Amino acid sequence: MVRDLRDLPRVVWVLAAGRLVSSASAFLMLFLVLYLTGPRGLGVVPAGVIAGSNGVGALLGNLTGGRFGDRHGHRRVLLLTASVVGVLTALIPWQPVWLLAVTMPITGYLGAVASLGQGALAALAVPPGSRRSSVAVSRAASNAGFVIGPPLGALLATRGYDTLFVLDGVLTLVLRHVTSRFLPDEAPVTRAEGAPTGLWRAVRGDRSLLLLLAGVVLVDLVYRQLYSTLPLHLRDHGQPLALYTMLVAIGSGLILALEIPAALWLRDRPAIPVIATGYALVAMGFVIFGLTWLGVAVGAVVAMVVLTAGEILYKTTATAHVLDAAPTHLVGQYQGLYTGAATSGTMLSAPLGGIVYAASPGLLWPLCGVVAGTGAVLALAAGRVARGSVAADATRSGGLPGPGRGAATAAAGEAAPAREAR
Repeated sequence: MVRDLRDLPRVVWVLAAGRLVSSASAFLMLFLVLYLTGPRGLGVVPAGVIAGSNGVGALLGNLTGGRFGDRHGHRRVLLLTASVVGVLTALIPWQPVWLLAVTMPITGYLGAVASLGQGALAALAVPPGSRRSSVAVSRAASNAGFVIGPPLGALLATRGYDTLFVLDGVLTLVLRHVTSRFLPDEAPVTRAEGAPTGLWRAVRGDRSLLLLLAGVVLVDLVYRQLYSTLPLHLRDHGQPLALYTMLVAIGSGLILALEIPAALWLRDRPAIPVIATGYALVAMGFVIFGLTWLGVAVGAVVAMVVLTAGEILYKTTATAHVLDAAPTHLVGQYQGLYTGAATSGTMLSAPLGGIVYAASPGLLWPLCGVVAGTGAVLALAAGRVARGSVAADATRSGGLPGPGRGAATAAAGEAAPAREAR
């Protein structure tokens, strides 16, 4: 049982360090459109299509790439995909535009598969019921990297975009080499007797997980309005760009300062109520954005603090509890499924939010509250379904835990002995 950060195995810290470096050097994501419309001379539309194809590849990688690690070993897949991504990124300055249109979705796909491998290795290094701490450390490393990366990239861009992409690719290859020396060899993963053979069969049989995934799609659809309609809202109310950047900094700072302590403090709490509370706080925060009687600037700061508190509660807890629900031979695929659901807003939020904002700007924020609030209701329903499954299992087995109740127990967050310890 992981009681504090000192109990985390070394591999978790190695992988977290890798996420810090890779996030800080993720210049491809930040500067690709500027590069294509600048030195490469493309119009905004074709540049957007090429850059967007990288995002589509990443989404598909999250949804389908976990099976490679589950079948062939997460260490092996991580090292292979990281090598290819590093080479493709470093060679961007020498790729013609037509080739970039081919390699960008491949780079996005393989990058997502590598990220899933990192997450699966960290999850499998920690026993079920103790994964919130490892997830929190990983997220903190990623957030710290994204705080460092943009200003570092802007500084390096003065030497030319080619330098950025070469450095990004070379660092990926160096990181792959260094990390490989610390990752343990994996024993072959075998399917437990009676466990489902594939991802979709396992998921279809877990109504609690399906409800939770639907809830996180709704919440992420709302959460991503931070990066699409919120800056429009602030601009249209006469607020300076500095306010928006300050809000992003406030959110990042709170996450870095509080997410790990919150994960340790709540590690023994049932998962579903924590997740549902986080969803509800996100809903409340977005409603507050629309309360202009508070003053737009003051209201925006209050809203950001409230919704960031919700993010701190739900993101680590939900990621860990889905990993806990996964059969050992499906950890990578479960993580990919959750990551795909939890990042679905990157494709849907801007167009849907833009349509609502264009039709009625004042309607967007209460509607966001309703949508994220529905996610909270679905999370609570997931908990009720899971408790019902546990109770039915116990009845069938004469009051003893049934052999197939792991997913329901993890979703309910109540029956695992490690979590009940106070």
